[in-house]
Amino acid sequence: MKIAILSCFYPYRGGISQFNACLYGELSKWHIVKAFNFKRQYPDFLFPGKTQYVTPDDEAVPVESVSLLDTANPFSYLKTLKAIREWGPDILIVRYWMSYFAPSLGFITRHMKKHCTVISILDNVIPHEPHFFDRPFTKYFLKGSHGHVTLCEAVAKDLLKISPDARYTVIPHPLYSHFGARADRLEAEKRLGLEHGLKNILFFGLIREYKGLDILIDAFKGLGKEYQLIIAGEPYGSFSGYQEQIDGCICRERIHTFLHYIKDSEVADYFSVADLTVLPYRSATQSGISSISYHFEVPMIVTDVGGMKETIGDKGTGILADSCTAEAIREAILKYFSDPDIREQCKTEIRKEKERLSWSSFCRQLIGFSSQLKNSL
Repeated sequence: MKIAILSCFYPYRGGISQFNACLYGELSKWHIVKAFNFKRQYPDFLFPGKTQYVTPDDEAVPVESVSLLDTANPFSYLKTLKAIREWGPDILIVRYWMSYFAPSLGFITRHMKKHCTVISILDNVIPHEPHFFDRPFTKYFLKGSHGHVTLCEAVAKDLLKISPDARYTVIPHPLYSHFGARADRLEAEKRLGLEHGLKNILFFGLIREYKGLDILIDAFKGLGKEYQLIIAGEPYGSFSGYQEQIDGCICRERIHTFLHYIKDSEVADYFSVADLTVLPYRSATQSGISSISYHFEVPMIVTDVGGMKETIGDKGTGILADSCTAEAIREAILKYFSDPDIREQCKTEIRKEKERLSWSSFCRQLIGFSSQLKNSL
């Protein structure tokens, strides 16, 4: 079967691109797959980070792709549509995570709908940082697909609010496995300049307001000297407010910041020193960070937003904080470290999830869903 994937691939970096590379690699074992890439994903002035692209010292997985789609140039929509149509896929898979992409991706999917089965993988339906145009743009995009894959039930519920008759299936986010094995903890601590023998709490990933780093910093202020906070990731926007919080803490010498995009070869060090990953999100759907944490068998503390309860709290792979507050996060951290049985139980459940959340399983379910859609057309 011929499968086209329209989304961001190498040389773009980040979680979406990593996911697409894994999806491409797994589907390619059984099918003929072609990647159609962005020529320009965002105009630079709309991108909040330092760069959209892989830098020379990154180790992102190269994927051969055709770079055609410029989201800011409607003429490229026609060019991309023509190229995909001429290649003649049986299935077109499109990733959707932000309403900015609705005009370009929606134009292509609506015109491909007569020629093949079109499936969208929805990371978000309602964005974390909403705009007035989100709902109409998303409705426009959704109508271009025969069916949708969501990575958690929370996104499925958001989908049905906008498109009550949508055909969809929920397939949990697979685990990222390309970061390698755990590193030796002591050696990793030395490389990161961390004091040995402390209880290490990790906040990992792009730093955005909705992810609640300020809540975690406030929670950390009330913990004892045996705790150490590691903040690793590139800020999207100013870090100055967080830095003021840190500078005002008497515990600031135990807060370590690594404020850059963490390349693939560095990821293992951070999770190998971590006793616990904390995701104090104000809003969320699912999180790619939880997949990395699963891979390295690091339990998590999460807030009850989006699919976080479903994918972590209900599975027993971490602890669900009672509320999205510093007090609740602090209590959950103390609870985790106070009981060895909780820690061991979380790790046991993570190992079970690792067996279930493989890329082969994800792709089998995706292709099965495609067959259901095709048979119903």
